[in-house]
Amino acid sequence: MTTGHGVGPADAAGGPARHLPVMLAEVLAHLAPKDAGRYVDGTFGAGGYTRAILAAADCRVLAIDRDPTAIAAGQGLVAASAGRLVLAQDRFSRLDALAEEANFGPLDGVVLDIGVSSMQLDEAERGFSFRRDGPLDMRMGDAGPSAADLVAELDEVSLAHVIWSLGEERQSRAIAKAIVKARAEAPITRTAQLAEIVSRVVWAKPGEIHPATRTFQALRIAVNEELDELVRALAAAERALAPGGRLVVVTFHSLEDRIVKTFLSHRAKAPSASRHMPQAEGPEPSFRLVAKGAVEAGPDEVAGNPRARSAKLRAAERTEAPAHPGGDLMGLLPAPPPQRHGRRR
Repeated sequence: MTTGHGVGPADAAGGPARHLPVMLAEVLAHLAPKDAGRYVDGTFGAGGYTRAILAAADCRVLAIDRDPTAIAAGQGLVAASAGRLVLAQDRFSRLDALAEEANFGPLDGVVLDIGVSSMQLDEAERGFSFRRDGPLDMRMGDAGPSAADLVAELDEVSLAHVIWSLGEERQSRAIAKAIVKARAEAPITRTAQLAEIVSRVVWAKPGEIHPATRTFQALRIAVNEELDELVRALAAAERALAPGGRLVVVTFHSLEDRIVKTFLSHRAKAPSASRHMPQAEGPEPSFRLVAKGAVEAGPDEVAGNPRARSAKLRAAERTEAPAHPGGDLMGLLPAPPPQRHGRRR
């Protein structure tokens, strides 16, 4: 998942974007960079967090991004870092493997900012924004099916499920029906086309988000497998962090925050015991919560950077216990669709 560090739902919908790292002070306070430390910025984007970490301590950073454009734009920072920064074009779900390959572990900290990149929103040809007409793409990387492919190929039930489960859109069935009807007349290949179709079905009151916001969010998450990537990245961080290492995650909507909250709560929970079975069962806690609950941006930051209004930060510190078995993690994801995704008949 790629991010410019701090683009929330309204901006993901296509609003104005600036490269402002969200909750930067809070991220640094919870990450606590130290000299000689080794850190991973799993969502490099425009490099806001990476710059701040490098400035906070005489440490090293491995920064990851799926977007080749972000990696290319970061080469100047690599040159200026005097060997303290390594960039990797890859998925952040592989952060443990990438750290090992770069001889970078065990890690003293991992930071993940789960949002769409402001740079991506600025480029109409990337297809993320319905306010800027462009190809209906939405891919954060440079491979795999696009949003146009999903819109063309998913049957009506599966399409409705994607929009409902990943966009939390109450009008998902009506939207899916409208999309299927429209694509029978002409292919849907442009962001403006899709936005207009959704706007015919969803009526927004003054002051509310654009009618297509949740549908675009759902398709973007589906195209980039964002929630799956987040779950795998959390487990990868658990494996890669040294005892005392910090995990800091900033999310921008409820689906992401729910996954992070559940993961950290589970990993920080002590084994249960009872009078019938006094010997506690289950793995020892692999994390200790640093932030009790979610940390939100302060009023001054929200006033100066509206995209921060929906941001939530959660942080935890790695214990000496082994990483938990990962078989339970897929339960963090939304339920699968009622029928398989497939090409329309």
